Amino acid sequence: MPTLPGMVRLVLFDIDGTLVHTGGAGVKAFAKVFDTEFGARDGFERLKFAGRTDPSLVREFFTVHGIPATPANFGRFFERYVFWLDHILRDSRCELCPGVWEFIRGLQALPQPPRLALLTGNIRLGAEIKLRHFNLWDVFETGAFADDHEERDHIAAIARERGSEILGEGLSGGQVLVIGDTPLDIRCARAISACVLAVATGGHKLEELRRHNPDWAVPDLTAITPAQVVGNGAGRLQSGD
Repeated sequence: MPTLPGMVRLVLFDIDGTLVHTGGAGVKAFAKVFDTEFGARDGFERLKFAGRTDPSLVREFFTVHGIPATPANFGRFFERYVFWLDHILRDSRCELCPGVWEFIRGLQALPQPPRLALLTGNIRLGAEIKLRHFNLWDVFETGAFADDHEERDHIAAIARERGSEILGEGLSGGQVLVIGDTPLDIRCARAISACVLAVATGGHKLEELRRHNPDWAVPDLTAITPAQVVGNGAGRLQSGD
């Protein structure tokens, strides 16, 4: 069956607030490492995690506390971060965002299912630890992570490139769909001319997400079907009324 022009071939999922809630495990792990490894406590509550990349958050906090942002200090931070993340997750109240498994299975059941990948500000091992907790890691064939680049827009370009390599062909913007829960997810999708499905399952309300003009905006993944977003690119809508 030939692929229709504009049909989505690659779906890129954000993790935190889009696929899962980890009960703040990542934030707690960050705070634990800053405290125990660097003696840095003050000002942590001012960090804005939503839509950010892990290295950019570490760099910001290093700057606030006058800690040299050296490769050695980044390596020291993330070595302890993944240890604490795994430990804290075991005692956290974790949950999947509504409709995640149903939406994924719906994508997989389409006549021409798209490839599924990750587009996240997590470092790769952090992403794997979180998603393995939910048995979700093996769902995704590839992805791009904060190890690949500190800036989210560049991570999006890398994710599209890796999806193209799997498919064996270049992908146009309309053949890529980004699913995320923050305005920064919408922005990075537009940086690669991708379509965007915004879900209000993170810290941003539906009305706020709509102001950033995603192709679709819904309360959660139960409010839209895979067929609505993976068709031939026609009939964009602002769902969730």
